[in-house]
Amino acid sequence: MSEHVRKLGVDLRPHVKTAKSIDVLRALGEELPITVSTLAEARYFFDRGVADILYAVGIAPGKLPEVATLVRAGCKLRVILDTVEAADAVRRFCAAEDVAIEALIEIDSDGHRAGVDAEDPLLVEIGRRLGPSLAGVMTHCGASYDCRTDAEFAAISEQERSRTLRAAERLRAAGLSCPIVSVGSTPSIHYATDLSGVTEARVGVYVFGDLVQVNLGTCATDDIAIGVLASVIGHNRPHGRVLLDAGFLAMSRDRGMTGGPADYGYGAVCDPVTGTIDADVWLSSTNQEHGIITARVGEIDFERFPIGSRVRILPNHACATAAAYDRYHVIDGGPDILAVWDRVNGW
Repeated sequence: MSEHVRKLGVDLRPHVKTAKSIDVLRALGEELPITVSTLAEARYFFDRGVADILYAVGIAPGKLPEVATLVRAGCKLRVILDTVEAADAVRRFCAAEDVAIEALIEIDSDGHRAGVDAEDPLLVEIGRRLGPSLAGVMTHCGASYDCRTDAEFAAISEQERSRTLRAAERLRAAGLSCPIVSVGSTPSIHYATDLSGVTEARVGVYVFGDLVQVNLGTCATDDIAIGVLASVIGHNRPHGRVLLDAGFLAMSRDRGMTGGPADYGYGAVCDPVTGTIDADVWLSSTNQEHGIITARVGEIDFERFPIGSRVRILPNHACATAAAYDRYHVIDGGPDILAVWDRVNGW
């Protein structure tokens, strides 16, 4: 991803909401600016030497004092917003507290979630209300997750670029400074071939990969770098079920892409050491603390899953699964744990 983004002529700003770990960020081998989804992440990474941070969730006025604390401590922490009311709140707060907080206007590039349309007159009004706090525009291309073909991915990537750039051009035409043009989602950047006019790309789940990304074609199953180690705790022979001690609190409720090329249930069942997927079975259902493995076709071979044995489960959505844990156990193709990496949770 780093090389791909470099060739497209833009800076990489990884989204750490997936990993939430300084060790994972360091494993990228570069000193990088980052994107966060919580102020807890911002505090955690700033305390560990990362000073260029975009808080990419619409700012609530009640969080501005905490943002100001980080800014005064030397953190280049920017916020995002998409309403006049939020822009006014930032401007008033900065004046009252004598602090400079920069903001990016979120652009709706796909009708998927939040943001201002690039052609909406409100865009320029928000920019004017921000005044010197305006730092640029950004978008998240959530609709890239609805694409299935190369042509669809190419079209949504170009739509993300062109609409966000159009917003920047309108602000500049109105006499407003707009140095940053920030786009990103793992699928849209993976399939992008032209990022002209864009200054930075934000991607997150690419660091681990997951089964959704496999179905989207951004990685292979062998690329997935995160899994949950679970123990076999029971055999329900009359109903053909192997029971695990990893339910939806361990795996998340994310069902993945049921309409995708492959349906993995609530996770792919793998050999605990090699990570080789067992194509004959799947994690077909979950309760709070129980995971249920069943055969995809026919009857399950219980002898392959002795009581007390382990399996590795690859997640549908790495971000949601990792959120249940406060650390990663690092392995490298063998049974030995080489390191334990911490991560930050909460808000």
